[in-house]
Amino acid sequence: MNKTELQKMAVEVRKGIVTGVHAAKAGHPGGSLSAADVFTYLYFEEMNIDPENPKDPGRDRFVLSKGHTAPGLYSVLANRGYFPVEDLKTLRHIGSHLQGHPCIQHTPGIDMSSGSLGQGISAAVGMALSAKLSQDTYRVYTLLGDGEIQEGQVWEAAMFAGHRKLDNLCVIVDNNGLQIDGPVDQVCSPYPIDKKFEAFNFHVISVADGNDFDQLKAAFDEARATKGMPAAIVMKTVKGKGVSFMENQVGWHGKAPNDEEYAIAMADLEKAGEALCQK
Repeated sequence: MNKTELQKMAVEVRKGIVTGVHAAKAGHPGGSLSAADVFTYLYFEEMNIDPENPKDPGRDRFVLSKGHTAPGLYSVLANRGYFPVEDLKTLRHIGSHLQGHPCIQHTPGIDMSSGSLGQGISAAVGMALSAKLSQDTYRVYTLLGDGEIQEGQVWEAAMFAGHRKLDNLCVIVDNNGLQIDGPVDQVCSPYPIDKKFEAFNFHVISVADGNDFDQLKAAFDEARATKGMPAAIVMKTVKGKGVSFMENQVGWHGKAPNDEEYAIAMADLEKAGEALCQK
């Protein structure tokens, strides 16, 4: 995909996020929207995956460590062809395979159940170590929230990954600056994030705008080229990106739009999509 095609797909992913959370009357739109571009880049450009064979032993793995942003992961999986986009409207409904956090047993394309913050990166590190031990060539990607990295288990996993030189591991931090209780630097500052990962023997790549596909491509290319140590991509993003009234508003961390708000959000995204079609 070229940049414009990726941008158009990211708009569709955002529509799916808003549609799912609205239909569920619950969920986490803010952090799903901030990560919509990295989800899109991973599943449409970066990772070696096949929706027709979701359990391919040679596939790249993705672990959503910040599991509450499942609406974003579900939307990109649906748009990539793992299951029908219509399924997004069943988010969090009884009997749906799309629950509030990813479940490996029920949803095609999910490589690890997650949701308990801090634990996903440990699973990803285990997968990366497994590949090294069995001499497999797949890569492992994991997405963490900047509030999530306040969890101690994150740094235990990072210490192990750096020690074992897991250069098939790419850790991504969605630094949108907000968590459920407010700005991350006021709740319990994780800064400087880059220096912390460097201290655990990671190659750190700072991305000034994690909602820009050119910058994402450069970062993932650099991560792939890194040998002898794991990579950490720390990307600055906008929480609620793409929906006017949600952007940088902490209240939209875990709240569903009502019918009126849903209509405004979808109009915002339709407008963005139409603008891209003019390119």
